[in-house]
Order: sequence, then structure tokens, then C-alpha cells
Amino acid sequence: MSEAASESRTNATEYTVSEISGALKRTVEDVFGNVRVRGEISGYRGPHSSGHAYFALKDDRARLDAVVWKGTMSRLKFRPEEGMEVIATGKLTTYPGKSNYQIVIDNLEPAGAGALMALLEERKRRLQAEGLFDAGRKRRLPFMPRTIGVVTSPTGSVIRDIIHRIKDRFPLHVLVWPVRVQGDTASAEVTNAVTGFNALARDGSIQRPDLLIVARGGGSLEDLWGFNDEALARAVAASGIPVISAVGHETDWTLIDLVADVRAPTPTGAAEIAVPVKADLEATLASLGARLKAAVLRNFERKRQAARAAARALPSPDQLLALPRRRVDEATSRLGRGLSVSVDRKRARLQGQRLTPATLSRRINEARTLTGRDLARAQAAFFAIVRERRARFARTATRLSPAPIARRQKLQADTLAALARRQDRVISLRLERLRGQLNQAERLLTTLSHKAVLARGFALVKDADGAVIKQAADVVSGMALTLEFADGTADAVATSGAARPKPAVKPSTKAKEPGNQGSLF
Repeated sequence: MSEAASESRTNATEYTVSEISGALKRTVEDVFGNVRVRGEISGYRGPHSSGHAYFALKDDRARLDAVVWKGTMSRLKFRPEEGMEVIATGKLTTYPGKSNYQIVIDNLEPAGAGALMALLEERKRRLQAEGLFDAGRKRRLPFMPRTIGVVTSPTGSVIRDIIHRIKDRFPLHVLVWPVRVQGDTASAEVTNAVTGFNALARDGSIQRPDLLIVARGGGSLEDLWGFNDEALARAVAASGIPVISAVGHETDWTLIDLVADVRAPTPTGAAEIAVPVKADLEATLASLGARLKAAVLRNFERKRQAARAAARALPSPDQLLALPRRRVDEATSRLGRGLSVSVDRKRARLQGQRLTPATLSRRINEARTLTGRDLARAQAAFFAIVRERRARFARTATRLSPAPIARRQKLQADTLAALARRQDRVISLRLERLRGQLNQAERLLTTLSHKAVLARGFALVKDADGAVIKQAADVVSGMALTLEFADGTADAVATSGAARPKPAVKPSTKAKEPGNQGSLF
């Protein structure tokens, strides 16, 4: 038996793990050399630090690991996102390190416009929830910009139409930032252009634009997908320069149409919105200038007529000066006579007074004495007031010293801190004492409760009114009783008691059904 078993074991071909893994890898790659797989992206976290991307494709019943190498990742027309339904083209292979299989993706495309629209609606809801579409954050466009920045392809018809329209309406300086408007790098280039225009210094060698136009011709949803990039939408929303979005035709819409300050139906329409018509402005200025000149002339003529009417109502200079002139003449005639009378009166008063040098000296000495006495009194009073004020100030300064106030404040703070510590300690002790009393009362209640007695097999007997029967003498034959046990109550009828029962009742030996009346013996 052992020899047969040994021969059966040696008849089977023996492989190493590497040989089995290599055989499986060749078989899978030969049979599934090029496949297209439709599924939902799961576990996508962006490219790895190496540049490769690892995720999985799944449906409602299975899951397939997937990998996109760094070189393929840079050629994809759009970036994969979590939950997006795609069609992956590539080849199946195995990974011996984990004994599983995976698809190496060469091309990745969305599974129809429905998936792109669902992804676009999801981005739209997220940006709208952040308030990037609110009309309150949109800014007014400058009426007459000095420089306009255009972000578009330098070789298409869009830039020629914009420059031609601006030149016809209002020639000014146009800066063009050349970008790709279609392909996998379009969104990144347009984002860099918007950010680059905002980074220009106002007084630098390159003049900073007063207005930006992001333009592209019409196309399908896939062609315009680069303008639905979330990073581009956030860059347009954060732009410090007002932005006009002119992507696609009037029926097309992208995310930057919703976050831009103004949406133009076409690139040509964006140029018309950006600048006014110079000829119309000149005609308007000429009309306003003529109206202003006519209004100034009419106002000047009206003021002149009012001044002439006021001049006719005023009196002449002779009429205005007649009364003052008469008063001057009368005063002049009285001035000579009054001067003579005044001189005579002053001469008579001076002749009646006797003035000598001795009298003048005496009066000067008296005045000097009075002045010296008053000066001495004033100086004494001044020094007395100064001394009193200095003493009062010294006393007040002693009372207002900050040292006593600081000591009292520190003493009060120490007292308050001590009271706070005592309060916490007293509250803790009080709570501990009350907790012990409560536990003790609970243990006492448990000890004295009749429930514990009932749990040991005793029963509580009550009459029909619920009163407790404590003695057998209180039981009357035929009396309805209620027996309270630890787990419930039961009804019973007394068969013996103080009075003998009329009929002899034979006790039943059958067990009563739950809820029926029992017997008390």
C-alpha cells in the first residue's frame, strides 16, 4: 500500500510556484491580449508618487483591479474620478506577488455622454453649494477697459474674430495668452493663463489687463470637457480681474459660464460686451457737449437779464450819498465852534487848580507807600497759599500711593482663592456625605422591605379590600383572599376559619390553572 501511494505521488508533474505563476500569466495575456471593459471606477485616489494610478473597475457582481502607467496617464483625454462609469481598453495580466489578475489600461473613455453629464451635474451641485454661482459675488465689467486679456488658441478663428470686432468697435491694447482649448492639457493651460494674468503687476513692464475673455468655438460635450474642470472653475471664481466666458455656442454651457462674471453667447459677442462702439461714444459726447454749451449760454443769458432787472430797481449813487453828505456838512459846520468852547472850558478848569511840586511829590510818596504795602501783603498771601497747597498735595499723595491698594488687592485675591478652594472641598465632602447617606438608606430600605421576605418563600395575605390579615383569627370560612408572592399575586378562598363552613368542601388535588382561584388550608 505504501509503495503504491509513493508511485501515485511521483506520477504527478511537480511545479514551482514561479512556474505556475508564469504559466498563468502567459495564458491570461494570450487569451485576453486586448479587451474593452465597462465598469465603475472604485478606490481612485489620484496618481501615485511614481506617476502610476491604481484603482479598480466594478459592477454589481464583480471587481477587477486596474492600473494606468505614468506614460499612459499623461495621454488620457480626461482625468479618472471616483464613481465614474468608463470603458477601459487594455490587456489582462496577472500579478504573481499577490496571486491576482488585473487590467493594464491603454485608453480610458467615459461610458457615453450620460456619465459625463452625471459627473458634470455632480460638480455643478458641489460648486453651487459653495456659493460660486451666486449673483452677489459677480462684479460689473469696466465700461472702457484700457487692456483686454484673451485666453484662447492663437491659431483658430476665434482670436481673429475677437480682435477684428474690438478693432471695429473700439481699438485698444489686447494681450493674448495662447493655450490649447481641447485635449487633456487644455484645462491646466487655461487655469495657468487666468492665474498668470492675475499675477501681473499693475505697474510692470506688461500691462495688467482690466478684463479677461476666455473663448473657444463650439463643439461636443467631450470637446468642451476641459472647460468643466473644477480647478479651472475655481480659478475663474477667484480671479481679481472680471472674466467674460465665451465658450461654445449659445446653446452650449460649461462650469466657467456659471462662475464667470458675464457669459457671452459667442466669442464675437464677448468682444461686443467688452468694449463699446467708439463712433457711438463720440456721437454721444458731441451731442452732450452741444447740449452742455447751449445750457451754459441759456443760463448765462438768464443771469444777465436778472442782473439788468436788479440794476434798474436800485437807486442812483447820488440818491444813496445825499443823506450822508448832508450829515457830514452839518458836522463840519459845528466842529469849529465846538472845538473853541471845549478849549475855553479846559483852560478855565486848569486855572482854578493850584499845582506845586511839593504837592505832586507828596502824592507820589503816598501812592508808593500804598503800593509797597499791597505788594508785601500779596507776596505773603501767595507764599501762604503755596505752602498750604504743597502740604495738601503731600497728604493726598500719601493716601493715593499704589502700594496700599496693591497690598489690599493681593489680600482680597488670596482670600478669594482660599474661599474657592474651600468651596470645592466643602462641596466634594458634602456630596460624598450625601452619597453615603443615600447608599445607607437604600441598603436599609432593601433590608426592611417585605419583598425580601417574599423572595424567601413567604406570602402576604390580604382581604378583598386590600387590607393585610395578620392573624388567623381574622380569617372567616369562605372569605375571598389575595395572596401576594415575590413574583405576583393569586386569588384564594378560605375553607376554614372562625365560623365553620356550612357544606363540607373537599379540597381539590388538581393543580389550578394560572389566574384561577386557589385554596388556603
